[in-house]
Amino acid sequence: MLQLSYVNYQKGAFIIVEGDRYSGRFLIIQKGQVRCYRGSEPSSDMQEILGPGDFVGVVSCMSGHDPVQNVEALTDVVAISVRREQYPELIANNIPVALKIIRSFANRMRQLNERLTQLTLKNVVPETPEQLYDVAAYYEKIGKQSIAFFAYYHYIKACPDGYRSERAKKRFVMLKGKNKAVYLEPSQEMSRVYPQDTMIMAENQHGAEMFIIQDGKVKITKVVNGNEVTLAILKKGDMFGEMALLEDKPRSASAIAEEECHLLTVNRKNFDVMVSTQAPLIARLTTTFAERLWSMYRQLTNAQLSDVQQRLIDMLAIQVERQHVPMQPNIPFRSELTGEDVANMCGIPQDIQGPFIQKLQKDPLVRLERGKLVVVDSRELVKRSLLYRKARHQH
Repeated sequence: MLQLSYVNYQKGAFIIVEGDRYSGRFLIIQKGQVRCYRGSEPSSDMQEILGPGDFVGVVSCMSGHDPVQNVEALTDVVAISVRREQYPELIANNIPVALKIIRSFANRMRQLNERLTQLTLKNVVPETPEQLYDVAAYYEKIGKQSIAFFAYYHYIKACPDGYRSERAKKRFVMLKGKNKAVYLEPSQEMSRVYPQDTMIMAENQHGAEMFIIQDGKVKITKVVNGNEVTLAILKKGDMFGEMALLEDKPRSASAIAEEECHLLTVNRKNFDVMVSTQAPLIARLTTTFAERLWSMYRQLTNAQLSDVQQRLIDMLAIQVERQHVPMQPNIPFRSELTGEDVANMCGIPQDIQGPFIQKLQKDPLVRLERGKLVVVDSRELVKRSLLYRKARHQH
């Protein structure tokens, strides 16, 4: 039988401290209010005020990482403490709890995605289907015809009378016989195969499907000011596309098959069945979202580093930490990322990446194997990135 404990905090107490050691639990607030923020001082644009029925510490608890936020008691607080291993049993008897957590994660990811774009490329992409044309034009320019074809199709569909619709139609016809794009429209097939270099979904496209990778790799990207920003490289077992499914809003990013991908699709009807019958799958979904949110919080810090070389090292450290590589001496980590991937994740314009990538590949803690970056000593790399981040706070 599930046994949960109550904990009490006085006004002004720090319930969770950013960067503290992983505790393996989260809290459900029963009484009182708390303030959540990052860094040494709460700012109006990044702080949250939470109260009864809200959750704190879920990202850290379910991802297995150290806390990414401070949580301060604004009043006396009473909360229920839930250990990570208790979560599946908790939601098996109370699915609305899991749905509230998942929907709050989806909302937070959308907010962080916008902030990351703003910090990385000093810009925000407006949520308008007109952006689909810019996405298509970018990929056509770099020779990714199948991806461009998919984006032109959805631009024409969303903006049949748009001011660039005639140009889009001409480009679409020109590319029609030169591409391998699949599933331009939703399909009843739950299991799908996407060839390498084809688009699965496009930013600002409307859609209501979530995807689970059964085999292959998927790149999550955005196009801003003619530059591609790589947000993540996902692999077998990862999920994506959940925000459109949960929030009924346009896609916030594009997904591209980095290699041939076998995907399982989940639509709203399937999702409702999953929620009501498969608590372990919902627990896994929560863990996936928590891991992604943790990565986004870390990328926010990365985007605030002023030195480009430090950002590249720190971005590699994020990949090490994501995989929970043991922090012991001389443990290597094979990233499956190229130097270009890491530079794109940092939002470095492609026309100036070369010298920075060369310097990264010559770093004593990094080597290149078959075009992919390998970290020679994971612990030392993570320690170095921590020093960079501490120096930023001191300044």
